[in-house]
Amino acid sequence: MKKMILLAMGLSVMLSAADGAGLYKKCAACHGMHGEKKALGKSDVINTMSKEELITSLKDYKAGTRNTKGMGALMKGQVASYDEAQITAVSEYISSMKQ
Repeated sequence: MKKMILLAMGLSVMLSAADGAGLYKKCAACHGMHGEKKALGKSDVINTMSKEELITSLKDYKAGTRNTKGMGALMKGQVASYDEAQITAVSEYISSMKQ
């Protein structure tokens, strides 16, 4: 039973990482393949942010309460369809690309 639970947990972690990478593909056009660019020359470099900072930022963009450097409306549209698990997955993926 323990082996089944550990296997399921490991699979869940692997799927989250894969989901984060897949979700990040639409981010890469502006933020760079490794999160190394300032999107549209305005944003922070996101691969320097912690997972927690990313989660907070994405949730705030989704809620429409964040408008850093005039990027609020654009980012709200980008994350509007993300649920909490997707926000966490993409945040984990981005934070794993730290410089």
